[in-house]
Amino acid sequence: MIFYPAIDLKDGECVRLYKGDMSQATVFNKRPESQARIFQDAGCEWLHIVDLNGAVEGMPVNGATVDAILSEIDIPVQLGGGIRDYEMIERWLCAGVERVILGTAAVEDPPLLKTAAKDFPGRIAVGIDARDGVAATRGWVVESGIPANDIARRYEDDGVAVIIYTDIGRDGTMLGPNIEATARVVDAVDIPVIASGGVSKLQDLADLMNAIPNLDGVISGRAIYDGKFALKDAVEMLI
Repeated sequence: MIFYPAIDLKDGECVRLYKGDMSQATVFNKRPESQARIFQDAGCEWLHIVDLNGAVEGMPVNGATVDAILSEIDIPVQLGGGIRDYEMIERWLCAGVERVILGTAAVEDPPLLKTAAKDFPGRIAVGIDARDGVAATRGWVVESGIPANDIARRYEDDGVAVIIYTDIGRDGTMLGPNIEATARVVDAVDIPVIASGGVSKLQDLADLMNAIPNLDGVISGRAIYDGKFALKDAVEMLI
């Protein structure tokens, strides 16, 4: 199981939101590239980046900041937020992003995701952001009406590298992950699943490992920035 530290970008800064609310953003580092270096130096094997402005506006907004991060570190990066056409997918993969995350596009433009997964094998992820088990899109502000499990099953045979399941109600709350909802997604598909939202302590990581032994990875943000546990301990626990 892989530990993914998160860098959420808003207006060029490293922030964390509360339940996905853009008006409730806490700034943790004004230089996200330096934060990325901290994560790499702590032994993290991957970095998870989301362009929050891009997710809302439907196009990458923090591109220059992402480029700065890519030039600063050597570990692989997965990137999401506002990536909704083939040209942008190709642009980021060519720029050094290892894996592109399609969220809104996965729900609203299935042919795009299928084509990208075919053309870039192993490098396309589906981001399923769910509120009460139902997927939300466009920066979590639009309710799709589609159950998260249905979206996961939709891409079972399309070559998607991984599914990133975020429980919006737990994101940034420090209330612990929604283990039951995550387990339902894991059980619904054979695609590897990464859990996101609510991790607040090392015990949360242990609980996820014990309850869902075939979980591929865990994303954490707020708990790291608040110093709830040491990065080194999280990385070593999930090896």
